[in-house]
Amino acid sequence: MPLHKDDPKSVGGYKVLDRLGTGGMGVVYRGRSRSGREVAVKVVHAQYAEDTVFRARFRQEIESVRKVSGAFTAPVVDADAEAVRPWMATQYVPGLSLADRIRERGALKDAELRQLALGLVEALRDIHRAGVVHRDLKPANVLLADDGPRVIDFGISRAAENHNTLTETGQMIGTPPFMSPEQFTDARTVGPASDVFSLGALLVFSATGRGPFDADSPYLTAFRVVHEAPVLEGVAPPLRAILERCLTKEAAHRPELDQLAKEFADALPEADASDTMTLRREAPRIVEETSRGPGPADVREAPARTRPGRRVRPLLVTAGTAGAVALGLLWYTILGPGFPDGSASGGSPAGASRWAAVPAGWQPWQTTVRKTAPRGETKPLGGIGRAPGEVTCQRYEDAVYCAGTETLPVRLDGRTGKTVWRSSLASADAGKTVRNEFTLLGVRGGAVIVRHLSRPDNAMDSTVTVVALDVHSGDQLWTRPVNDVTVNSAASGDLVLTTDRSGRLVTARDPRTGADRWTTQMPARNFCLFPTAGSGLYAHCFPDDETGKAEVLELNRNDGSVVRRLKVPHRSGLLGVEDGRLAFVVGGTGTTTDLQNLTFDTILLVDPDTGTGSTTKLAKTYEGSVALAGDTLWIAGSSGQVTAVSPLTGKELWQTRTGAEGSGRPTYDARTRTLYIVSISGRVAALDARKGRLLWETGAYAEQLASGEVTKSGVQPYGGALIASTPDGTVFSLDPAHPERNPG
Repeated sequence: MPLHKDDPKSVGGYKVLDRLGTGGMGVVYRGRSRSGREVAVKVVHAQYAEDTVFRARFRQEIESVRKVSGAFTAPVVDADAEAVRPWMATQYVPGLSLADRIRERGALKDAELRQLALGLVEALRDIHRAGVVHRDLKPANVLLADDGPRVIDFGISRAAENHNTLTETGQMIGTPPFMSPEQFTDARTVGPASDVFSLGALLVFSATGRGPFDADSPYLTAFRVVHEAPVLEGVAPPLRAILERCLTKEAAHRPELDQLAKEFADALPEADASDTMTLRREAPRIVEETSRGPGPADVREAPARTRPGRRVRPLLVTAGTAGAVALGLLWYTILGPGFPDGSASGGSPAGASRWAAVPAGWQPWQTTVRKTAPRGETKPLGGIGRAPGEVTCQRYEDAVYCAGTETLPVRLDGRTGKTVWRSSLASADAGKTVRNEFTLLGVRGGAVIVRHLSRPDNAMDSTVTVVALDVHSGDQLWTRPVNDVTVNSAASGDLVLTTDRSGRLVTARDPRTGADRWTTQMPARNFCLFPTAGSGLYAHCFPDDETGKAEVLELNRNDGSVVRRLKVPHRSGLLGVEDGRLAFVVGGTGTTTDLQNLTFDTILLVDPDTGTGSTTKLAKTYEGSVALAGDTLWIAGSSGQVTAVSPLTGKELWQTRTGAEGSGRPTYDARTRTLYIVSISGRVAALDARKGRLLWETGAYAEQLASGEVTKSGVQPYGGALIASTPDGTVFSLDPAHPERNPG
């Protein structure tokens, strides 16, 4: 919808593009971040902003959404409950609401209804696992994206353990046709079973276009919900029996979600092979594969054995590959200590042949960057104004090095996860209200290279330095002040690149000693960064005028001289080298320094010797974090969908849905031909790089969800093991042959 004249131009740094809708709590806008990521921004109505109860309810909504992270919910990106007009930004989901879809085209058909039912069951499972009850599941709060439904608007949700809830004020909270009886009679008893009732009412509406308790007024509707049987005319018999049990008045008699997943899968037919929509697998299973030569594999279903309290996350398959799944390897990994020994198929000959041996002395482990350190600064930063922020990690030899916002650089042992040392870079700030941001630039030549920004409260200026730390002790080796507003400091190969105080001169330094090797000048009125592309040294410079061309400078590593200059589109991101040519993604928005949250529709290949280029227009616009490896462009979408594209032809090779939402750049392991992604919640997914088959997917390991626009989770091979990190500072290590073995 078009903007009104009194609508804001921006909210919280997000440019407001248009209106998505208006509700009782506020207005929802489509917004865009500076990096180009599109979000849905909810801003509360001005008349409610001064209402302390309402502001508390909005704060509760933010907390509820942040607890939930799943493939079928829209994760929170950013929020400010203390703003003059509180606001919250969530992932933007293009697509109609279920209410609009049925209004425009009528009731859903069998395949659509199946996808909706199974997707909503999975969404509610993620919501309830977070200890949250949605309380307002209705067609307007379900968005229909291309890859499945999304549940949104936790405006009246509550933490299940919070008995002093704001909804216990005598007010009727919810939407009557989809509310449970207990929401009308006693709000204190509302629990997960209430959402099951709402799910039943919503599916009746989806299958028939009418609600089971429709009446001429909300008061009569409420009476029917509490006292009368549902009207289920037009619902097919197999589904009707299930929905009758969902809509029973007694909450204790309603079915559990795991049971509903199986029953919906049995009652609703699968899509044809030609249907390309992704569907949630109907029931949790462990499938074992035994190789028997060239013929089809023998498949047997293992008993669904789990220890009490374990939670199984089902995997995703496409409808067109249902037959192939029976010949594949599916693991359902549990959030917790894992399956009983031997129940997962990683120990089978076919499974074991894929994976390499883990390093000697290694065991699965999990830790955080805020553990006590035996050397250096023993405790993490703390105090006024020191809320921990985004953390990134890199593996180097047998160790992992991490740093972040209000997170001092640390070294972790790669085999055990134990903290070896913590840097003392900010020791002088103890007791002061100083904001410290540490950015890990790389680990080179026995030195950890860190960018350190320090800004005292109420100060306009900040101090930025590049510091080198000894990998073994964490002691400072050298430091240099920099002005990297217009040129990013970087570590490239055996060089550390820093700027002078003017921000124009770039000096290449020795990583260990900091000694100058050469100095060169960057173009004026440009923002330049140093991306990694093969063994070359490149500066990718973007002019202030976005209508002009960007320029890629190839520099001589020995003396910094410019070997050649290449013109490329302004909105471009250098991925690496493919077929001897520099490969770029080109598109409309979001080309960033770290190749995350991109929107692009073109691949550009440029010959570095001649400057000639060839462009390939892709069949559609892609969005996500991208990596180029193994002659393939890998794209991890914010919803967990992973796509493989040929950088030479632009052809889509495969597309697979996972539950690893909001992941960072994919990691390709050439030795095992496996692609890994990890979500911001610490959910790791492994895919066969050739076919796109989902091999396994773990539960969530992050201790909390990081807030703000962060998508920098990462996973790195360590011998035959994996080391993964999430933005909240959780770091853990897995054996990909046995992902069910939970890190300690």
